[in-house]
Amino acid sequence: MQNRQKALNLLGLAERAGKLVSGLELVLLGLKAKKVKVVILANDSHADTSEKVTRLAKQNDIEIISNFTSSEISHAVGKQRKVVGLTDTGFFKALVQKINEGV
Repeated sequence: MQNRQKALNLLGLAERAGKLVSGLELVLLGLKAKKVKVVILANDSHADTSEKVTRLAKQNDIEIISNFTSSEISHAVGKQRKVVGLTDTGFFKALVQKINEGV
C-alpha cells in the first residue's frame, strides 16, 4: 500500500477513534481552544476557507498539511469535508511520518 493511502487511512482511523474534528467551524473552534495539533486542508479549498484556517493556525503556531484533495479527505473520513483537524499527538506524528516518507 502506498504511503499516500496509508496517510489517508490514518485520517479515517482518527475519525473512528474520535480524535478528529471536521468541518470549518469545528476546526476553527478547535484551533481557538488549542486542541488541534495539525490541520489538514484540502488543496482545492476555496480561498476564503484557506485564508481563515491559515490565519488562525499561524496565530496558534499549528502546522497545516495541504497534500490532499477534498475528495480524498472526504473519502477518508466518510463525510464531505475540505478541512479537518487532528486532536491527538500520536495520530499527528504518524501522519507526518507517512508524509515525510513520500506522499
